[in-house]
Amino acid sequence: QVQLVESGGGLVQPGGSLRLSCAASGRTFSSYDMGWFRQAPGKVREFVAAITWSGGSTYYADSVKGRFTISRENTQNTVYLQMSSLKPEDTAIYYCAGKVLRFSDYYSERSYDYWGQGTQVAVSS
Repeated sequence: QVQLVESGGGLVQPGGSLRLSCAASGRTFSSYDMGWFRQAPGKVREFVAAITWSGGSTYYADSVKGRFTISRENTQNTVYLQMSSLKPEDTAIYYCAGKVLRFSDYYSERSYDYWGQGTQVAVSS
């Protein structure tokens, strides 16, 4: 069993930056692919970014490509989402997720087995 706890959310002005962190419990973190999803008010949860277990490959939604960077530190059991050039449309609850099965669909939330409780990001002037 893996528990995921997100942190780092908050209120930021358009054009600003935030770094989200997701701390995982358990010894098997380094074997899981990890992802970030988000859910804006009144919308369905959507894929943001994912990273393979080794950190060797990353995947991004078109809406965040070039602005967000996902990374991980397996020795710290932590995955990060660095967000820059934030826009009001980035406002959402951001969720960290982990999946056991490698090479399954990185973009689909149905592939992920473990979820955090979410952290709120608000982009507003």
